[in-house]
Amino acid sequence: MAPDTTELVKHVLKGNRRAAARLMTLTESLSPEAHAAIKQLYPYTGKAHIIGITGPPGSGKSTLVDKLIEKYRSHNLSVGVVAVDPSSPFTGGALLGDRIRMNRFASDHDVFIRSMGSRGHLGGLAWATMDVVHILDAMGKDIIMVETVGAGQAEVDIVQLAETVVLLSVPGLGDDIQTIKAGIMEIGNIFAINKADLDGADRRFVELQSALSLGQEGDGWEPPILKVVATTGEGIEDLVKAIQDHHEYLVESEEIVKNRERRCYAQLETIIERSFIRKLLMDPDERTLFDKLVAEVDQRKTDPYTAAERLILHLIKTPKK
Repeated sequence: MAPDTTELVKHVLKGNRRAAARLMTLTESLSPEAHAAIKQLYPYTGKAHIIGITGPPGSGKSTLVDKLIEKYRSHNLSVGVVAVDPSSPFTGGALLGDRIRMNRFASDHDVFIRSMGSRGHLGGLAWATMDVVHILDAMGKDIIMVETVGAGQAEVDIVQLAETVVLLSVPGLGDDIQTIKAGIMEIGNIFAINKADLDGADRRFVELQSALSLGQEGDGWEPPILKVVATTGEGIEDLVKAIQDHHEYLVESEEIVKNRERRCYAQLETIIERSFIRKLLMDPDERTLFDKLVAEVDQRKTDPYTAAERLILHLIKTPKK
C-alpha cells in the first residue's frame, strides 16, 4: 500500500523525526510518493542556513561536523546533518559510519543526522541529497550541514546546494599541488586547516594564502583561513563565527539572491537529468530502445552522440501514458 504522503507531510512539518526518516527513505528510492511529498513541503523551505563541509578523505570532516553540532546546540540552534558516504561500485552498499561517530546526539530531539550512500553519483553528493535537505529545512532546522564524500578535485556539487562551503584541509597529506589547483579551491568560502597541531600546519596555511591571493579580486568576500583541531574543539568557535560572518555578508550584499537562483537552476537541472535517466531505465519500452542503442554503439553501427540524440528526441516526442 502506498504511504499517505499528506499525513507524512503534516508530521514532518511538526518536526516528527520518524516521519522525516520514512520520507527520506522514500526519497532515496526515488519514489513518486516522495516527490509528491516534496512538492507539498517546498513552500515551507528556504529558512535554514545550509553549510557544506568538504575536503579530502582523512581530513576529519565527520569529527569537525560533530564539534560544530555541539557548538550550534550550545547556541540553542536546531541542527540537521546529511552525511554522504562513498558507495561500493559493485554492490551499491555504503559504510555509513558518520552516524556512529555522531551517536552522542542520538537522543537530542533538535539534532537529526541522516547518512546516505553516494550510490555511484559523482561530485561528492547523492541523487537524493537535495530532497533530504528540503525535508530537514521544512522540519524547521536552523542549520543544515552537508558533509560530502571526500573525493578530491571533482567534488564541486556542494556549491550548487550550500550557501556557505567550508573546505577542509590537513597538513602532511603529501598532495600539496593537488590541493591548490583550480576547481576545488574555487568552491570554498571558508578554509579550515584541521589537525593544526601537527607539523606542516604553518606551511599549509602559507600555501593556501598564496593560492587564494592569485585569484583575489580585492572586493567582495575574502575567504578566511582558520586553524582548527576538531578532536579537541580548538578553533571551532572561530569557525562558527566565520560561517555566520559569511551568511551576514550574503544577506547584506544581496549575494544570497544570486546564490539561491544558482541553486534553483542546479536543482531543476538535476531533476530533469534524473527524470530522463529514470524513464530510460525503468520504463520497459524505453529500456528496450536504450539497450538496442547500446548494442549499436558497441558494434560501431552508430556513435554515442547520435544514439543519445535519438533517445532524447524519442523521449520528447513520446506522449505521457
